[in-house]
Amino acid sequence: MSFYFEEFQLKTVQNRPSYHMITNKIQEALYNSGIQNGICLVQTTHTTCSIYFDEFMHDKNYYNDDFLQVDLNNILEKIIPRQTSENYPYLSPGPKHISYGMKKTDPNYPAVKWSMLNTDGHLRSNFLGSSVSLGIHKGELLLGSVGQVFFVDFDQTRKRIRNIEIIIVGDSKNE
Repeated sequence: MSFYFEEFQLKTVQNRPSYHMITNKIQEALYNSGIQNGICLVQTTHTTCSIYFDEFMHDKNYYNDDFLQVDLNNILEKIIPRQTSENYPYLSPGPKHISYGMKKTDPNYPAVKWSMLNTDGHLRSNFLGSSVSLGIHKGELLLGSVGQVFFVDFDQTRKRIRNIEIIIVGDSKNE
């Protein structure tokens, strides 16, 4: 049994959900791992982000989001509207959480109160989840004929650098 770990980063955008097709990165990691049969876990540790499996749509909008992603945004906006001000339309973040967040230090992202108005991003990522598991057979990801893996950052408050982790476990060529 072999184990392989790889991490990569993506830059996200501000003022709209940031989608990225990451299938090629996962396939590169699988190739580098040498694993032929097993499981591939793709995850993010960011709480406003999701990793999900879906079909790639060829039609794109002005922002280069495919139409299925635009449809997903439209549906999510109906059930989880964007947070536009403190405590509207959500209770979160409350004063204790804002106080906690303002004490955090990150050289890339200075603490700004308005940047914590991202409850909608947390709730949207809860719907899609933070990881996918994919089967591996004969050195190939089991994606079907049209399946792709996507990363999305639902936090629209500011652009960021996000981490994606790939963990692959299975039998290698040499076992």
